[in-house]
Amino acid sequence: MPRVSKNMAAARAKVDSEKEYTLAEASATVKEVAYAKYDETIDLCVRLGVDPRHADQNVRGAVVLPHGTGKDVRVICFARGEKAKEAEEAGAMEVGAEELMQKIQGGWFDFDKAVATPDMMAVVGRIGKLLGPRGLMPNPKVGTVTMNVSQAISDLKGGKVEYRVDKAGNVHAPVGRVSFDAEKIEENARALLAALVRARPSSSKGAYVRRVTMSSSQGPGVDVAPSEAGGLN
Repeated sequence: MPRVSKNMAAARAKVDSEKEYTLAEASATVKEVAYAKYDETIDLCVRLGVDPRHADQNVRGAVVLPHGTGKDVRVICFARGEKAKEAEEAGAMEVGAEELMQKIQGGWFDFDKAVATPDMMAVVGRIGKLLGPRGLMPNPKVGTVTMNVSQAISDLKGGKVEYRVDKAGNVHAPVGRVSFDAEKIEENARALLAALVRARPSSSKGAYVRRVTMSSSQGPGVDVAPSEAGGLN
């Protein structure tokens, strides 16, 4: 059995494992029990009543969190001409076409998100095997393949997060940092849950939001009542 540190044991002791917290309570509790010496990320894990083996139940999308993620997001953009200029003005750290593709082929991955105009996807597709496994491939389903590159870049830098159900039916996404006020964490979490409810596949039967857990990077999980998803289960 893995050894539990004194800090983790003390943190777990402050969490009622038999209780389903409200989002407001969970947000405050996660902040209280965080013990790392750095500003931990706070994540929400949501177990959905879907079967990801079926293509029509692969829940995927993106949402702009009202208070951002607390992270400085590094965005690159594949574009030419006026759209390249637009991307630079919006704050993209690197903008280009074939030369940007070649830079990535050479092993450069010092960025967090990639945006592309539709006409650039033939270029981007040549490095799809490099970007895809790292979760960096532009995708129209989450708004990163678009002609409106300035809006896409602004959204990403301002707190847009992508979500995608995994093989076990879980969605993991950041909703802030320990340094955030509890109210901001709660509002970010509500925005994510609302987006997941809106993305419910029509083929999903029975309870949709089955379990919700909030935790910091190193802290214990705090169970949130599924009803906090808005009662739309």
